[in-house]
Amino acid sequence: MNSLKNELKNQIPLLQNDIKKLISEKGEQKISEVTVAQAYSGLRGIKAFVCDTSSVSADKGLIIRGIPLLEMTHVLPEEVFYLLLTGKLPNKVELQELQKEFSKHLIVPNYVWNILKEMPKDAHPMTMFNTGILAMQGESVFYEKYSKGMPKTEYWEAVLDDGIRLLAKLPSLGAGIYRMRFKKGDRIDADPNKDWSGNFVRMVGLPDESGDLHKLMQLYFMLHCDHEGGNVSAFASHTVASALSDPYYAVSAGLNGLAGPLHGLANQECLKFVLSVRDEFKGLPNSNQLKEYCWDRLNNGRVIPGYGHAVLRCPDPRFSAFVKFGQDHIKNDDVFGIVDLLFKVVPDVLQKHGKAKNPWPNVDAASGALLYHYGLKEFNFYTVLFSISRSMGMISQMVWERALGIPITRPKSVTTDWIKSTVY
Repeated sequence: MNSLKNELKNQIPLLQNDIKKLISEKGEQKISEVTVAQAYSGLRGIKAFVCDTSSVSADKGLIIRGIPLLEMTHVLPEEVFYLLLTGKLPNKVELQELQKEFSKHLIVPNYVWNILKEMPKDAHPMTMFNTGILAMQGESVFYEKYSKGMPKTEYWEAVLDDGIRLLAKLPSLGAGIYRMRFKKGDRIDADPNKDWSGNFVRMVGLPDESGDLHKLMQLYFMLHCDHEGGNVSAFASHTVASALSDPYYAVSAGLNGLAGPLHGLANQECLKFVLSVRDEFKGLPNSNQLKEYCWDRLNNGRVIPGYGHAVLRCPDPRFSAFVKFGQDHIKNDDVFGIVDLLFKVVPDVLQKHGKAKNPWPNVDAASGALLYHYGLKEFNFYTVLFSISRSMGMISQMVWERALGIPITRPKSVTTDWIKSTVY
C-alpha cells in the first residue's frame, strides 16, 4: 500500500494549502441561502459542506472525480476505490499492490461468526451485517493509535489502514451471512488470488460457469460506490466520523441509514413491483397492457417504484449501465424484459399524470432484476450488496476529512417559534 499512501502524502499538503487560500480570500462569501421550506424539508438543496470524491449533476448523474459514470463501466471496484481516494485510476502496479493489500485482510474473525450464530434465525441480513462490522471495532488501528496519543497529522493514515482492512472483509462477511441466514450450507473460504468481486461470487456459492455473475458484481459494486456527500448514508457516516469515531463505528452508522426504505432498501420494492407485473400478466405484457396497469396504480394513489430521484432530472446513468448489461446478457429474460418495457412506458405516463418532478428511472429500477436472474432471489439481502459497495465512498470521504482536519459537524438548529418571530 506504499504507493497509495505516497500518492496521498503528495496530494494532501497541496489541497490543504488550496483550502487555506480559499478560506483566506473567499471565506466570507456565501455559497448558499436557506429558506424556511428547506429548513422543514430535509435540508434539500442546501450547499453546506464539501465532498470531493464525487458529485451528482441533475442532468448528468454521478460524476466520480471528474469522470462521468458511464465512462467507467469497465472499471474494477478496487480501481474505483483508488480513484475515489486519489483522483486518478491506478496503473497496473498500483492496482496489484492494492489488491495484494486486500488479500492480506480477507478473513473475518471467528468471534464474529459466533456472535452472528447467536442472533435470531429470522434476523434481517442488514442487522447481521452491521453487527458483524461493530463486532470488529476492537481491531481498529485508529482507535488504538488515538488512545495512545497519535498526532493529528497521522489520523488519515490510521483511517486508511482501518478502511482497507474493513473493505477487504466486507465481501467475506456479506457472503457468509448470505449462506448462514438463508441456509445455503457452510461458509466458503475466500481465494486470495481472486479479485474483490470474484471472491464474493465464489463465497456466495452461486453457479457462474459463464462468468457473467462475476461481471455483474463488478459492475454492481462499481456503480454503487459513492453518490456525493449529502445522501443519508454518506452524511450519517460523515457526521459520526467527525466526532473522531473510528471507521467501524462510522461505516456502521452510515449503513444503518442505508437500511431505510427511502434509501438502500428501495431496490427490494422495485423488484417486488416488477414481479407483481409478471404475475399479473403471467409473463411479459405488451406496452398497452403495462401502460394501463401503471395508470390504474397511480389512480389508486400508489407510486411506481424505481422512478424519481431527489437530485436527478434525467435517467440515472447507473440504471442505463444495468439496462445495457441486461440487453447484452439476459435480453430474453421476462423479468428484465418488464424492466426494459417500464422504461419505455413509465416516463410518459408520469409526465401526463403531472405529479412527478422527475419521471425518469433511478438505479433501483433495474438492479434487482439482474440479481434475481442470476439466483440472488432473497430480496432482503440486496441492501447488503449495496452496503459492501457504498462503504468505499464513505471510507474515501473519511480519509480526506481527517487529512484536511475537518472539524466536528455541528449545524445550528432553530425553533419554530424563532422562525415565526424572525421571519414574519
